[in-house]
Amino acid sequence: MVVFPNAKINLGLNILRKRADGFHDLSTIFYPIPLQDILEIVPQQQRDAKEEVVLHSTGLAVAGNADDNICVKAYRLLKTDFPNLPPIELHLHKVIPMGAGMGGGSADGAFTLRLLNEQFQLQLSQAQLINYALQLGSDCPFFIVNKPAIGKGRGEDLNLVQLDLSAYSIAIVNPGIHVPTGWAFQQITPGLPEYDCASIVQHTPETWRGKLINDFEAPIVTHYPEIGKAIEQLYTQGAVYAAMSGSGSTVFGIFPKTGTPQFQWPEHYFYKLLSLHKLS
Repeated sequence: MVVFPNAKINLGLNILRKRADGFHDLSTIFYPIPLQDILEIVPQQQRDAKEEVVLHSTGLAVAGNADDNICVKAYRLLKTDFPNLPPIELHLHKVIPMGAGMGGGSADGAFTLRLLNEQFQLQLSQAQLINYALQLGSDCPFFIVNKPAIGKGRGEDLNLVQLDLSAYSIAIVNPGIHVPTGWAFQQITPGLPEYDCASIVQHTPETWRGKLINDFEAPIVTHYPEIGKAIEQLYTQGAVYAAMSGSGSTVFGIFPKTGTPQFQWPEHYFYKLLSLHKLS
């Protein structure tokens, strides 16, 4: 079976407080976008398979050992509770840039859980899948739901929101800068935002600028001015709203579909202009 793990953007991201467990409580709007990896799971043919899970990766290079890949971790997480899961081969084609604030790895892990559940008829509920997903990472639960949602807690406390951006296109720009997540959190002084992101997105994107804030953006742009310049270029080309996603370094601009922005990004930048569709 083949699935297409998609990326997400954060529409606003407020760090509210640091918790006793070392994590942070946050508030954000997760929005899925049609930038997709490709994931396939097939049972291994050898009866005497030496490895219970074999990962094949194409597309963008995936750093690190295969045993540390989030898809492999997802399989082993379920294997602990479902020992009858057969040995499998995972085929992952990477399109979404990694470590870029778009949740590409989180999506791959969550979609692995979903696909294993469906393919091998584990009969796990959505709530159970969310619980497994949280063990893989804070962004993973969103991709079990995969609809516009406000995320609270670590991101796992999800409530769907009515948000239709089908009248817009979205420009995705990644300048290839790695922003260490731990360092990014160290730059933040937690606190309540002036405007609540769930209330802001009830109005059109033309009203969001200056109100829908990603708390990571200001300190990270100060340290990496290139990210700020990319946001400025998005506005220059007619974006009604532009911001950084997650802890970066990806930035995005929301554009009316009435025109096509023209950019000349450096060759090493990742850039996509995507048409947004109505999400059911």
